[in-house]
Amino acid sequence: MNKRQTITIGIMLAAALALGASVLVRDRLARAPHAEAPHEAPHEAGHADDQHGPQIIAFTDAQIRSADIALRTAGPARLETFIRMPGEIKFNEDRTAHVTPRVEGIVENVHVNLGQQVRKGTVLAVLASADISEQRSALAAAIKRAQLAHTIYLSEKQLWEDKISARQDYLQAEQAWQEADIAVRNARQKLLAFGADSDASGPFNRLALRAPFDGMIVDKHIAVGEAVGAQTKVFTLSDLKTVWAEVVVPAKDLGIVRVGTEALLHSAATQDQVKGKVSFVSAMIGEQTRSARARVVIENPALAWRPGLFVDVDVVTGTASVPVAVEKEAIQLLDGKQVVYCRVQEGFVARTVVLGRSDGRLVEILSGVPAGAVYAAAHSFTVKAEQGKGAAGHDD
Repeated sequence: MNKRQTITIGIMLAAALALGASVLVRDRLARAPHAEAPHEAPHEAGHADDQHGPQIIAFTDAQIRSADIALRTAGPARLETFIRMPGEIKFNEDRTAHVTPRVEGIVENVHVNLGQQVRKGTVLAVLASADISEQRSALAAAIKRAQLAHTIYLSEKQLWEDKISARQDYLQAEQAWQEADIAVRNARQKLLAFGADSDASGPFNRLALRAPFDGMIVDKHIAVGEAVGAQTKVFTLSDLKTVWAEVVVPAKDLGIVRVGTEALLHSAATQDQVKGKVSFVSAMIGEQTRSARARVVIENPALAWRPGLFVDVDVVTGTASVPVAVEKEAIQLLDGKQVVYCRVQEGFVARTVVLGRSDGRLVEILSGVPAGAVYAAAHSFTVKAEQGKGAAGHDD
């Protein structure tokens, strides 16, 4: 091999080596993005966790006390199962009276106003009545006749005892006195039947209308100078310390709703609730509604349950034990999901929950909050509001 051939071979080898190096570099560059992806993936995954992980709503102990947030512990509970029926608060008809004059007359004075609380015997109004005047005149005349008859009786008795007059005269005087006394008592009873005071002084024609028992004036149809009849309902008085809840009971539930059954009433307008007992269940079923009426008697000392108020009536049908329950006030709706705000060191965290049974006060938690977890119960909406502020600030 001569010198020229050696140089030619050397050039060809150098070119081959250069071409191979170029191909190798291109292959490495082509594979480089795929090799770096595993190093970037953990960073992206960590960012996703930061976005969708639990958001802490900051709350200090002082802020919790200031917002009056009640902290409770989730745990086992006994729930009362019930059926819910619609109802309406009504007057207790056993303690409601329509006050009427019982005689015709003209109104002279009205002493009470609509909505006023009155005591038994309170004068509601004063009427001038000719019938009352005649009856008082009859009573006064009967009293005078009885007094004269009694005097004659005593005189005849003395004459008979002295053997001056016959016993028959004495007996006749005694009978006349007794009849006169009966006439007096009869006249008094007539006045009492009219609602008038038989011993009242002053004009004979005055009639005072009085409250038959303690209660509130819930209706009034009387004014000074007005002529009223004997059957005119001038006042309606009701003792609102007990009221009735009229309940509509479907026919299928009549086997459950019975006299003596306990019931829990919820106001449709407020969060108030009160317990009562079924005192009456109708024996008839409505042809149109295919339901019966029931009545629940409830105590109303604060007069909070007003007639006309619509209520939900829960009649207890049994009890059930659940492993985890929270108070109903703890449940909040967030982005279409039911959540409970659980307490953590820095504040609260919203936990999505699956709900089970409820008795109106407690709610069973099927998943989302474990037993022993501390959560916000009353005023938990404050935590939700604070979370909304934080989300708005983050969007800005």
